[in-house]
Amino acid sequence: MTEWRPVVAAVAGTLLLAGCTSGADGGSAGEGKKGSARGASGSDGAGSSASADGTDPTAPADGADPSAAAAAEDEPYTMVEELAPRTRSEAVAFVRGLTPRADNFGSGFRKAQPYESDPGEWAVLDEDCVWQRQPLPDTALASLTRRFELPGSEGKGPVQVSMTVTVHKDTTAARRDMAVSLEEALRCPNQRLNATEQVRGLYSRADPFSEARNGVTDDDLIESGELLVDGIKGALPFDWFKYRLGPVTVAATDRIGAGHTDEEATRIASQVAQGVAYTAAEIDSIGGNTARDDAEGKDSSDDAEARDE
Repeated sequence: MTEWRPVVAAVAGTLLLAGCTSGADGGSAGEGKKGSARGASGSDGAGSSASADGTDPTAPADGADPSAAAAAEDEPYTMVEELAPRTRSEAVAFVRGLTPRADNFGSGFRKAQPYESDPGEWAVLDEDCVWQRQPLPDTALASLTRRFELPGSEGKGPVQVSMTVTVHKDTTAARRDMAVSLEEALRCPNQRLNATEQVRGLYSRADPFSEARNGVTDDDLIESGELLVDGIKGALPFDWFKYRLGPVTVAATDRIGAGHTDEEATRIASQVAQGVAYTAAEIDSIGGNTARDDAEGKDSSDDAEARDE
């Protein structure tokens, strides 16, 4: 088994801070929802949250329940099951409606070709530890992979990122998928990705929300190993991140080309993990706890208006 690379420490910080870092467009990853609730520092990055008049904008308003702010801080990004897609067509529309930006993964990234996969298929690790594309099982509604790349330059190879969003039939099915993914690294520490690439020495770690490391989603999984590519001498860094938000999972791999230093590889992996967190924030904004509360408030308001008529 290969040594656990320094990237894990960097990604640990990413998982704890992703909810309060700035997105590629300059806004919070969970703007208007949980970004500020999770941030320990002010907008100047120096730890100050006081406004110009000396008041603390993060403090509860007069008459507000102080426990509400604490509850918001304790909530992970999630997808409330009753707000999740229920049919295959709804799930396909949902995954295609997400809008990940290439520069979410770092400056210089762009869409790769082919860009999108068939949402009716997903990757399965077979008994021989070889990844195969297969039709979705009954427990999954849609699974869309999008590919991004950082072109190589100045003697450094390209970086390839694949991100997959899968809508499962329910939260139980998503939890089982996370458990299977964790088991696969134990069953197959060496895996064949395709005809020219293989990974060896995979090491896996999983954490549910509220434990020491995960500050983003309901569950997370990180794997690291060495990538071997035909025609390239030596091993390259390989990382896999997988987050669960209720019945939805978001997974991404990075393949870091030759010529990057260990420090650069760690930084790239941390940026990729943060890019996945941006998509988790987008999913949460659509179907998280606040989305449910907003929907319930709207329904109550509509009911009141109906009674008044």
